[in-house]
Amino acid sequence: MRAMLIANPKATSTSRRARDLLVRAVSGHLEADVAETAHRDHATELASRAVAENYDVVMAIGGDGTVNEIVNGLLAKGPSPGLPALAVLPCGSANVFARALGLPNDPVAATRAVLEALRAGRGRTIGLGTATHDGGTPRYFTFNAGVGLDAEVVREVERRRQAGAPARPSLYVRTALRHFFSGTDRRHPALTLELPGRPPISGLFLAFVSNTAPWTFLGPLPVNPNPRARFGGGLDAFAIRSLRLPPVLGALAGMLTARHRPVRGSTVLNVHDATEITIRADRPVAFQLDGDYLGEQRAITFRSVPEAIRIVI
Repeated sequence: MRAMLIANPKATSTSRRARDLLVRAVSGHLEADVAETAHRDHATELASRAVAENYDVVMAIGGDGTVNEIVNGLLAKGPSPGLPALAVLPCGSANVFARALGLPNDPVAATRAVLEALRAGRGRTIGLGTATHDGGTPRYFTFNAGVGLDAEVVREVERRRQAGAPARPSLYVRTALRHFFSGTDRRHPALTLELPGRPPISGLFLAFVSNTAPWTFLGPLPVNPNPRARFGGGLDAFAIRSLRLPPVLGALAGMLTARHRPVRGSTVLNVHDATEITIRADRPVAFQLDGDYLGEQRAITFRSVPEAIRIVI
């Protein structure tokens, strides 16, 4: 079995030495070629090459951003039964996708689980989502997208990380609190959510579109705005009509305790199992996909893609 191991040398939760140990552990069981990423979207290029060269498996050694790039490289020409399978060794700060698949958050334990699955020939085919803006090429996402405040926080965290701040849950919490009180527009909602065949819903401040649950983790704690989202279903969405402190605290408490039922409230909007969701804005608003900031947009259409990719699990 031929495998391409795509490693992000800047992955936040493991040292270079630890990643080298993971690579050696995998190479002892597979015919493996190792490639390190050198710039943004490099993992996409490498995964596209793996498709062209008929590898059996592409293994992501990195965080959610690395996984997202690899997925977009594997699916550059759309889903196909002949594509390499994807295996994930979580080495990022949150590892939302790997944990949603049921993998251990510890990269060594995850490596053992992946190698065992490869030996047994186990895997599952999961659905993904795509996001399209400005008439461009659809971009796949594995677990979530955010428009508005959530994406603004991701943007600010990326700036702080580039300045040397470590990617820890506390950084996200501090940044979110600071931005909520002094950085975002809490008076003028910009978003409108549209579903095919239904009236548009306007007056929204932020929206999350989920392909699975949870949305993210605060350390070991899952944050669940869309707890019914599943890899085998359509897309779920959560949006909020007010950024006043009481309803926001109520929604956050619901996200931290939700397990099976969606967050409720007079200022909350829930969408479940949608095939298509469009979010429009009356001004450019921040947009993130799988935790990567992708700039400001005016309109984004999200679509569900069933049975998009095979995962080693």
